[in-house]
This record gives sequence, structure tokens and C-alpha cells, in this order.
Amino acid sequence: MGPMSRLWFEDSNGILFAPYGDAWRHLRRVCTQELLTPRRVVSFRHVREDELRRLLSAVAAASAARRPVNLTEMFSTFIADSTVRAIIGSRKLKDRDAYLRMLKGLFAIMPGMSLPDLFPSSRLAMLVSRAPARIMAYRRSMRQIMDGIIQEHRDRTAIGGGDGAEEEEEDFVDVLLRLQKEVGSQFPLTTENIKTVMLDIFGASTETSATTLDWAMAELLRNPRVTEKAQREVRDALAGHDTVTDDDLANLHYLRFVIKETLRLHPPATMLVPRQCQSHCRVLGFDVPAGITVIVNAWAVGRDPDHWEEAEKFVPERFERSTKDFKGADFEFIPFGAGRRICPGMTFGLAHIELALAALLFHFDWSLPGGLAAGELDMTEAFGIATPRRYDLLVVAAPADTKPIQKAKRNRF
Repeated sequence: MGPMSRLWFEDSNGILFAPYGDAWRHLRRVCTQELLTPRRVVSFRHVREDELRRLLSAVAAASAARRPVNLTEMFSTFIADSTVRAIIGSRKLKDRDAYLRMLKGLFAIMPGMSLPDLFPSSRLAMLVSRAPARIMAYRRSMRQIMDGIIQEHRDRTAIGGGDGAEEEEEDFVDVLLRLQKEVGSQFPLTTENIKTVMLDIFGASTETSATTLDWAMAELLRNPRVTEKAQREVRDALAGHDTVTDDDLANLHYLRFVIKETLRLHPPATMLVPRQCQSHCRVLGFDVPAGITVIVNAWAVGRDPDHWEEAEKFVPERFERSTKDFKGADFEFIPFGAGRRICPGMTFGLAHIELALAALLFHFDWSLPGGLAAGELDMTEAFGIATPRRYDLLVVAAPADTKPIQKAKRNRF
């Protein structure tokens, strides 16, 4: 982790960068058994489906106006809005918009290679660079906003009689505040824990999920054969439906292969979260001392020709004849990491990716603007937390012969 990342995550009380130990294990248990369980992810389906309708309406509006659709921007908005609603709840929360603006601003500056990152041992670099001051200003502002959000949740719970909303209506902050009240825990949740977990979940899901969607659509546009096959599967499975819901995804097997192949070539994080070697060991003839930081290149692992036939090609069919999966047991395919530090939000992110991709293939036909051929689409990577494409994905969307898109509903979330 570079100096600027260390500055942002200083005294980290969250799950991403906290040191391994009893407190970290307790916090991970909170995330895996309370916040990000399959049941909890399912409980947010109405949020996903509502935000999906907003995404589809935005695409339809651009299509009707005969202008290219900027899928990169739309994916970012879709994932960010859905994630924020899961974390802090209602769109009507007074600090919601400020929270979203600050998060987007933070993740815009975090990937930059500042002087301290280029010269990590130089005290002069820290003194002359403007990056440390900018990050600390964001950090102070974010914590002030989160203090307001947490207090508003406490006030709402108090007005509601002290027990809060029913479980299916709880957002992540509600859950964390409920757990904070529990008596007898060896590692009680602090308010700093809650604020850091809010940032961890947003950071671990927002840019990564949006970038994966962007790469998936780019690969589909580069490979018309794959698009046709995936589209045929979706439309055959959903014939007669108005739109796509979570209930419709179970039988879309080829679509899952498309997502797996996207994750192989374009993992959500090129470099996994840094690990620390717990004891001295020897790997491939190299001595690895205890305490040293180890960074795994998931991008290179997924393209290793020793484990993948035609490793640089986008071929979803490879998973029809392979049992390799990304859940941590197959070390040649680790887009979400493996072991104790595997991404706990994997199910949460995939739920958004599967739903959005299925709906876009169901409702629209896609092409590149200006008569650009599929093979001419620029697939250059940019530097970032999740290695996005260098250029925004601009496409032409034509409504398919399906039923009209429903408008987004108004509800508590």
C-alpha cells in the first residue's frame, strides 16, 4: 500500500486493511454473517431492480434522442446509487447526495501516482506534494458527513420505538448500529468501525462492479458471436416478460460464463489487497521473510498460458468444459482473492452485474457509433483502483422487440 493509501486508511478500523487478528476476525464475521449474507443480498433486490429501471430509462432516453449512450457513466451511477441505498438507505436522507459526491471525488484522486507514491521514502516528497492535504481534507469531510448519517439513523430508530425497522427494511448502517448495542461482545463495534466499514463496502463494490460491467459490454461488442449467443439465451428464457428480475437469472448459464470470462481477463482489482507474510517461507526458490508485504497480480494469474488455453482470447465457452470457479479454491482464477482475505462482498457485486447485463441484452440491441467495426474498439486499460478502460464506452442502443420498460418505483429506499 502506497503512502497516500496509508494516509487515507491510517488507523484503519475496517475490514480491508486492518491487521490480521481477533478484532479483524470479529469484524469480518460481522460482514459475512450480518451485512453481506446471501439472505441480506436478496433483501436488497427491490433496490437493485429499482435502480435498474433508472438505468434502462436513461439508456432508452439516449436512444430516443439518437445520441450515443455513455455506458461507462451510466454503470457508475447505477452501481453507486444502488450501493449507497444499501448502505445508508433512503434517497431522501439529507446527507445522501453529499456522501455520494465526496465518495466519487475521493475515488477520483486515490488512483493518482503522486510524488509520495513515486518516492515513498522521501520526506521532501510528502512536504511538497499537494496530494496529502487533499486526501486529509476528503477524510475530514467524509467523517463529518458519516457522523451526520449515523446520527440520523439513531434518531430515526429512537422515533420508531427503539428497535428500528424490520430486518427486510434495514440498511447496512441500521444493522451496524443494532450490533453496536449488543451487550457482551468481546470486540464491540465502535463508531469508527462503522464509518470505516461504510467506506470499505462502497470502495470495494462501486468502482469494481461498474468497471466489470464496462469490460463485459466492451468484450461483447468486440465479439458479436458471443453477444448473439448470450442475447439469444436471455430472450428465449424471458420470452413474454416485461423486464428482468432476480428470479429470472437462475437459468442464464451462458451469461454467467460471459461474466466469468470477463473476470478472468479483467479482474476487479489487478493487484489484490496486500498481504503480510506471517512466517519465513521459500517460494519458487525465493526466500520470503516474515513480515514482508506480498502483492498478488490477479491480472497475470488469469492470463497465465500454463493454465489457460488461448489465454488472451475472450472465449466464455471455456467454462462449459471447466470446473474452475472464482470462489477461492482455484488459485489460477482469483479475481476476488482467496483465503481469509477473499472479498466478502463478492455476492453483493455479482448480483448487480448479472441483473444489469441480462437486462441490457434483453431490452436493447447494441452497436458501435459511426460504423466502427467490432475489432476497432479501443480496449486500452487505464490506471486505477480497478483498472478501468482508458476511454468511456460510447455505444448505440436500439430498443429490441420486447415490452416497454417500467418506470422506477418510489419507496422507502
